[in-house]
Amino acid sequence: MGSLPSPPRLAALQENPLSNYRVIAVFCPREPTPSTTVPNCIEIYNPSINTWSHVSLIPGLIDSQVLKGFALVSLGDSVYIIGGIVCHKERVHVSDEAADLLDVGIQVVPTVLRYNVRTNQWFNCKPLAVARYDFACTVCENKIYVAGGKATLDSARGISSAEVYDPELNTWSPFPNLSILRYKCVGVTWRGKVYVVGGFAEREDSDKTMPSLIERSSAEVYDTQAGTWNVMAGMWQLDVPPNQIVAVNETLLSSGDCLNAWKGHIEAYDGTLWTEVEGSRKRSLATLDASHETWPPNQRLYLTMAPIGTLLFFLAGYRTCGELGKTMSMVHIFDTSATHDAWKSFEPMEMEGEKELCSHCCVVHLA
Repeated sequence: MGSLPSPPRLAALQENPLSNYRVIAVFCPREPTPSTTVPNCIEIYNPSINTWSHVSLIPGLIDSQVLKGFALVSLGDSVYIIGGIVCHKERVHVSDEAADLLDVGIQVVPTVLRYNVRTNQWFNCKPLAVARYDFACTVCENKIYVAGGKATLDSARGISSAEVYDPELNTWSPFPNLSILRYKCVGVTWRGKVYVVGGFAEREDSDKTMPSLIERSSAEVYDTQAGTWNVMAGMWQLDVPPNQIVAVNETLLSSGDCLNAWKGHIEAYDGTLWTEVEGSRKRSLATLDASHETWPPNQRLYLTMAPIGTLLFFLAGYRTCGELGKTMSMVHIFDTSATHDAWKSFEPMEMEGEKELCSHCCVVHLA
């Protein structure tokens, strides 16, 4: 794997150069310190110059609060932060010698915020009809679709309700419910339809204490023209919810599940099966550079994918060895159109503080 001081000039992006794109992510400190507060901050990654910029805090949160379980999607030159659960960090003793910081839920919120990347302005949008977190969300035909999730703090089950946002009218409208209760499911638009994949799922009339593999490995597909859902049994093929699924050139791609975000390679879905993408196998994304075999492992703090053209960006953060309070940011790139040497990487960047990714990133195209 090579190391690039500047982004590659790939023919696939000549018409839409990297300079027109921004990757938006939301972070919070893993642990508050006297010099850092907890609230979420918006950061923007510029792939043309390999830099991160802190641009804004999410409004409406106090210093001790953090928003989790929300959806982050883009439309035009704006990103939308939808729903979620407001938490505070609480230190819980797991043994006599150790304690962990846990997110303790305060309130499930229906709030919808729009942040304009170009003008650096925030706007309040019409809230969700049903407050929810850990739900599926995707953009299809310039509208935002949400489905499933959890609606209350103490619920052990997901919900089936679904609603769609029209940004021109600033309205949310219900559309048919899912046939299965789901949370921690993933939303993606593919072939003009809305897919809600996997998740912790069970049928509403189920009396089982544990959901079955059949529901967890299924997906539901919404035809926006017909206004109907269809269940696809076995689409995910695992009973563990997916971590992230993205569409690149009409192909669905995944790198792992919610327990293991990187399983060592990328997988593609062809409508029937998930299969390994040729040339995508990589020793690990748990170290800063797989070419340095003598480097000790570095704990990965986060990993998220961002598709731009035929490129799949993996934005990762690592805890630096022997040093607490620092994050080493590294961006790996997989070119889905390459026939060989598809992996490249930018130079790593050291950042102050240990960062926690609060939601998967999204991409804004600044035309």
